[in-house]
Amino acid sequence: MKQLILSLILLFNLLDANRLSFTKKDVETIKHSSQKKAALKRILMYKELKEKIKDYSTIRKLSHINTFYNKIMPVLDQTQYKIGDHWATRKEFLIQGKGDCEDYVIAKYFSLVELGIPKEKLYLSVVKVKGAKTDHMVLLYLQHKKAIPLVLDNLSFKVVPLTIRKKLSPKFAFNESASYLLSNESFGKKVKINWKGNNKWEDLLSRVYDKHE
Repeated sequence: MKQLILSLILLFNLLDANRLSFTKKDVETIKHSSQKKAALKRILMYKELKEKIKDYSTIRKLSHINTFYNKIMPVLDQTQYKIGDHWATRKEFLIQGKGDCEDYVIAKYFSLVELGIPKEKLYLSVVKVKGAKTDHMVLLYLQHKKAIPLVLDNLSFKVVPLTIRKKLSPKFAFNESASYLLSNESFGKKVKINWKGNNKWEDLLSRVYDKHE
């Protein structure tokens, strides 16, 4: 128990606007979790990984972050939250230790930004997986506008060009700046996403930046 309290104090002291930070509320959530030891271990492993790879090349950062989060258990939102679609913050994902495709993508996005990857080169992308009944989400890294995007996907531990992932049919991609139609080889014209009255992306950003969730 003493070690647990020391670890929680460590987490609380990590507060920093430019890094993954934990509020007093987060610490209390972890303390009262039935999986608190696993949550602490996962968070501390992330901290260690971040220090290890901070000076790595971009492709190695992408690969390490993809692998780290892909080890977390997948679970449907309906099972975990009793609702059809919930976009968890990176902190929620790390503390809960399970989530669906959007949760993997969000965690990878903010972790890579924290590691110095420009936001303008990272895109959340909705795709169709061959044979699947529902849409899927992946994270794309775009070196420049004419480059073929690299894919970070919880369905694969390999970070490869989108053209290699033959079972993925991209629909659109977006980040904090813009949204685009997408093909397997390139970004198309800018589009406005119809969120059907519930802009989950803007809500997620508000929770991260304004509410520090």
